[in-house]
Amino acid sequence: MIDERVDKSKRQFLTTALTVVGAVGSGYLAVPFLSQMQPSVKAMAAGAPVEVDISKIEEGQLIRVAWRGKPVWVLQRSPEVLKTLTTLDGELRDPQSMESSQPELSKNPARSLKPEIFVAVGLCTHLGCSPTFRPEVAPRDLGENWKGGFFCPCHGSWFDLAGRVYKGVPAPTNLEVPPYRYVNDTQIIIGEAEGKIA
Repeated sequence: MIDERVDKSKRQFLTTALTVVGAVGSGYLAVPFLSQMQPSVKAMAAGAPVEVDISKIEEGQLIRVAWRGKPVWVLQRSPEVLKTLTTLDGELRDPQSMESSQPELSKNPARSLKPEIFVAVGLCTHLGCSPTFRPEVAPRDLGENWKGGFFCPCHGSWFDLAGRVYKGVPAPTNLEVPPYRYVNDTQIIIGEAEGKIA
């Protein structure tokens, strides 16, 4: 006859041991999958703020930097250009930047923290082409009403030198102004808003 008595303490020990081994094994299996969900170092660097030295930008000059895989323009505007901006409101779709979701710093006539320095994402708000910088006034191909700005060759959208879109063109909103802040008079950080500490 077989002894049907069960040693409950051994059964409890085996159950506990198998549970612990299973939990540890699951942890070892889960770690590689969870670590794949983390962004790569390259991806984190692509989204990181970008520091730009503006000390060498001359009046009328545009420089380009990359931020989050997008071209960002930094333009040094002259006093004459700033005066022209105030004369264009009647020709623009959204002169006060109220229609698009923009940072508060772009809700002024210059659309910038300091009027002479303009910062914008260099992608047309229509289909994402990169407009060309056309600072000349009244060129033959754009006509006598052109006061300088950005022209998108893909579908013909016009933006002034504050990135504001003209009426009657395909682009629905003004150029995007990224968050940025001044570190000092010669350095800006694109990708961080005013009040944040780097």
